[in-house]
Amino acid sequence: MPTNVSWFNMVKDDDKGSLSLDGTYIQVGRADDNDIVLDNPAIAQHAIVLEAKDDGWHVIVLDGNSIEIADREVFRGESFPIQAKQQLRLFPYTLQLKLDIAPNKRELSRNRLDDQMSLFVRKLHVDLIEKHEQLLEKIYGQLDSPDRENNPQQWRSRVVELITDLENDLDILTERHRLFDEPNFKLLDHFAGHDVRNELLTEIMDTSSGSSSTFSTEQTRSLWSQTQTRHPGREQELVQLAGHVRGQLELDSVGDPSDQIDAIDARFWPRWEGLVSKIHNDFRRYLSQRYLKQQIKDILFGYGPLEDLLRIPSISEIMVVNSDLIYVERNGVLELTGRRFVSDTVTESIMSRIVGRVSRRIDRSQPLVDARLDDGSRVNAVISPIAVSGPCLTIRKFPQHKLSVNDLIAKGALTPTLSDFLKACVLNRCNVVVSGGTGAGKTTLLNCLSDFIPDNERIVTVEDTAELRLQKLHVVRMESKQANVEGFGSYSIRDLVRNALRMRPDRIVVGECRGGEALDMLQAMNTGHDGSLTTIHANNSEDVILRLEVLVQMAADLPIISIHRQIASAVDLIVQLKRCSSGRRCISQVTEVVGMSSEGDGIEMRDLFIMDDDSGDDSLIRPTGHLPSFMPSLLERGFLDLKAFYFQGESATAVS
Repeated sequence: MPTNVSWFNMVKDDDKGSLSLDGTYIQVGRADDNDIVLDNPAIAQHAIVLEAKDDGWHVIVLDGNSIEIADREVFRGESFPIQAKQQLRLFPYTLQLKLDIAPNKRELSRNRLDDQMSLFVRKLHVDLIEKHEQLLEKIYGQLDSPDRENNPQQWRSRVVELITDLENDLDILTERHRLFDEPNFKLLDHFAGHDVRNELLTEIMDTSSGSSSTFSTEQTRSLWSQTQTRHPGREQELVQLAGHVRGQLELDSVGDPSDQIDAIDARFWPRWEGLVSKIHNDFRRYLSQRYLKQQIKDILFGYGPLEDLLRIPSISEIMVVNSDLIYVERNGVLELTGRRFVSDTVTESIMSRIVGRVSRRIDRSQPLVDARLDDGSRVNAVISPIAVSGPCLTIRKFPQHKLSVNDLIAKGALTPTLSDFLKACVLNRCNVVVSGGTGAGKTTLLNCLSDFIPDNERIVTVEDTAELRLQKLHVVRMESKQANVEGFGSYSIRDLVRNALRMRPDRIVVGECRGGEALDMLQAMNTGHDGSLTTIHANNSEDVILRLEVLVQMAADLPIISIHRQIASAVDLIVQLKRCSSGRRCISQVTEVVGMSSEGDGIEMRDLFIMDDDSGDDSLIRPTGHLPSFMPSLLERGFLDLKAFYFQGESATAVS
């Protein structure tokens, strides 16, 4: 059925129109390649998308403008459901929608089943804790037993025995809650569907990553995650069923693992609803029990409802608002997952499990903590009394494979010309500051720049939480340490930077300057440790100077002119990153710190590469034509070809 969209300009009466469009994806913006073109300077090149999903129509704000729906303002990067007949205000336009695709009632039914499923898992978990507390204590005690190292074969046998007892007890508890009675058949089918869906996802992620989980390096992972009470015949049936569903979803025609996962999200449930009635009751029951066992064991030993979210490559961030609200960022857009934790107590227990792996703790006396996962993903956890609405957890995932500069070029983050220039700067031992906002890709770029460091140089890295993954042999890594329970034994970034100077480094790499360590970093750059790298939070190259002023003053009460001289002498290059509304991350500005201005009251800066902000998310950074003051050194040593810099650009700027 066609979709009708009409619009009018609230300022200019004769600027109006209407279209009848087929399809479920309608793009609106100023550029000619949009389905609806609104030719007005106030409208972004690609402003919004109207998309029909399983639960109805949504509007996604891409760039530039926010939009108003009824009394709600929706901002860049957000997705918001809209009704069949509704007005959108995209200043200076009003769009009148007549959407012929109504919300999918089956999807609403699935949402209710998801809620029932969460409640059932919650009841099962509570019963298990109450009725089998001693069994759980034995399992936890055995997992930490000294026999794990001293007598691994006996230890493994004992753990498998205890996990098998746990799974058998879960079978009994499931029977008691009457999941297999006729009134619960729809819920039973929903559990079974989730198990088949997980099997498909696991197959894709195992094939693409070569590992089953973040816990894959742990011996305990294979013991508690596998279903010890599996039935070989039923498992073979599951493999055949998953293969059949895979064929129906046409996954083999989709090459990229992320696209395959997106295809499962979009197509699985309609296919499952047409298939489940043909599956024997005993097999559906087996699948349901299998899925329930995995859910409970994830809560007891793993990351609970976050377990598989951590493995999906298209998800870049996981945000737990409270125990009942879990959001993810997928391809740059926020989504509500519909998942939930069993309780606040379980949420806090999983938080403690995460931070405990890097020797940190979270409790009422220390309710806020930064940590990391085994794969380097960044974790921030907050609990009461700071978190008012419940325990809050944010996980910024690292990609499964370390990105190279060629990967960044392919993603449009930079150009080959700029890549060659940055490589030359690193080889020339220029001091580089990578700046940008949260999630702009500073750490990723820092990893890539480190690839250019010659293999015969000694690198010392200093980080608050160890995230850098330098593909070099001679790397000394240091991570800050918080105080122990008695309040002693803390080592700050500043302590570690000072210590790094005593370790005979050729290069010092500081993960992020966010405090007084900025002064020590500048002094290191000024005292023979050329070629050092660091990152900083700032909106543009000029703001980097202002931010460094503040950070240095946190360490010492120095006059601004002295700070400027330190910066001008230490920093050679600022590389600015930005995060586009489409989710793309790119370098937007490369600026040389030339030195002190001729008046001596500020720092002279010169843009070497810059991106045109008015050219939309698809624009690429271009050389301005200005040559850096250290260009003779690059040319003399054969690090760079001059021709890339012949381009008319901006003049030098000064920050006073």
